[in-house]
Amino acid sequence: METSWTAGSQWSRHAGGAPSGVERLPGIAKPSRSRVAGWTELDGRDVRVSEAEVSARGGPVLLLNGLFSTGRTLRVLRRRLRRDGHHVFSVRPDGLAGRFNTGRVEVLARMVAARVEALYRLQPRLAPLTVVGHSKGGLVAAYWVKRLGGHRFVRTVVTLGTPHQGSPMAWLALPVAPLAPAILQLVSRSAFVRRLREGAWPAHVSLVSMFSRRDRLVPYPHALVDRDFDPQVRNIEVESSHAEFLVKRHVYDALRVAIGDEATAPAAGVAA
Repeated sequence: METSWTAGSQWSRHAGGAPSGVERLPGIAKPSRSRVAGWTELDGRDVRVSEAEVSARGGPVLLLNGLFSTGRTLRVLRRRLRRDGHHVFSVRPDGLAGRFNTGRVEVLARMVAARVEALYRLQPRLAPLTVVGHSKGGLVAAYWVKRLGGHRFVRTVVTLGTPHQGSPMAWLALPVAPLAPAILQLVSRSAFVRRLREGAWPAHVSLVSMFSRRDRLVPYPHALVDRDFDPQVRNIEVESSHAEFLVKRHVYDALRVAIGDEATAPAAGVAA
């Protein structure tokens, strides 16, 4: 039995992929925007944020972008999170031309691990992170939290259109794999994907995979994460293309529910 939410319209419960019940979603409260939080790139230098930023109303959020993209793809999501009181961090990916996210997942995950650990040495009072990863960025987050001790700094991971089971579309990109070695890790049933799915997810960290049946780059059901009876692991369905995960307002409203914003009314209802 799988519980999912079609954002902006209704809750729906699926058994074997077919809907068996519908319930209206309560309205989502608009957040107070009395304060705009900041944005910091973890670029290897000493990262110091102000006392006000450390205690930001919405808590700190780390954004990780997807394959072949740069941090510019996150600008809409970053602006919305800041307006809702979150201090936003990002990491410049290691890859083509020093800008594009093409490197292997574990390489970027180690970079994230080193920079977040340095951040918390400088800012030990910083609250635990919420990590939002788009596409390949979600795999980076999962690898870091599950394999590299990231669970010590994270309370919630939300992935947007992430190929938790690999993607058949990655096979079409194999000709450019010499320039983007991560492609070999993203294909369906790759050794990397199988290894990452082994073992239990950290018990005190929530994992939410947001997926769409309209996603052509990570087609359903390849973005679903194995629940394995873990109550902190959930799949949420939204109506979105792969790129629209980062810009559609109803997707952002679903994200607010998933990360448990205090201004969001139905936060407790997302869990299966």
